[in-house]
Amino acid sequence: MFEVERIIRTALEEDIGLGDLTTEATVEPGAQARAELVAKEDFVLAGIDVAARVFSCLDSHVAFERLIEDGQNVRRGEVLAWIKGPAAILLQGERVALNLLQRMSGIATQTAAFVAETEGTRARIVDTRKTVPGLRALDKLAVRLGGGKNHRVGLFDGVLIKENHIAAAGGMTIAVERARRRAPHMIRVEVEARDLNEVETALSAGADVIMLDNMSCREMREAVALVDNRALTEASGGVTLDRVKDIAETGVDLISVGALTHSVTAADISLLFEGT
Repeated sequence: MFEVERIIRTALEEDIGLGDLTTEATVEPGAQARAELVAKEDFVLAGIDVAARVFSCLDSHVAFERLIEDGQNVRRGEVLAWIKGPAAILLQGERVALNLLQRMSGIATQTAAFVAETEGTRARIVDTRKTVPGLRALDKLAVRLGGGKNHRVGLFDGVLIKENHIAAAGGMTIAVERARRRAPHMIRVEVEARDLNEVETALSAGADVIMLDNMSCREMREAVALVDNRALTEASGGVTLDRVKDIAETGVDLISVGALTHSVTAADISLLFEGT
């Protein structure tokens, strides 16, 4: 919650700066207003609580009535929430609230689409660290609200040995052995493998999770058979919505999708004052 608060306050400071010149010039002090958040298309809602917090950060007396909860499907034309309070506060919070709500809903909607494509398989859709700097907490929350799972939050909460780590360490086996000795006992060790030979090396070294990097579906199927449940398998690289079902049917445990957060199409949402 602290991280969400930090994001909101940073965004408000960035947008308002020394003051809202337009509102100060056009709106009478003390004027009250009522507004609604309206869906302009179908999507999965994510961030309604964040939007509410934007306005309460500006004025704790603003009334925010949620009509639809996070994680629910929204139809075009539906009212998401009513907001009532000082007109100046509603105007100052409008853009920040919409920016965060639209982005989070876009992520949740995209995630839900990937999850739906993999229904009936063992595969779980997970995110990556390909997030907008400073917004990771909200991006990853949106993935969860869309039905996906979170991969590691950052470099601090998971061991993922990739090709550059392997090169710097002097080889995959030594990299895994060092990680086993040095990482906390509750942390899994994941290793990136680019072909079946590297999958076998990772297994022999004792990896808990093997990332199948940019492999074809045929190669992934062979890798899953080779691993034979001795480690988790994760498909990574080149995952698209039209390909994800085929990937899931190879038997992998996880499918990481950078596009959930790095290529977001924001949901279309408007904030409209009563009478507009």
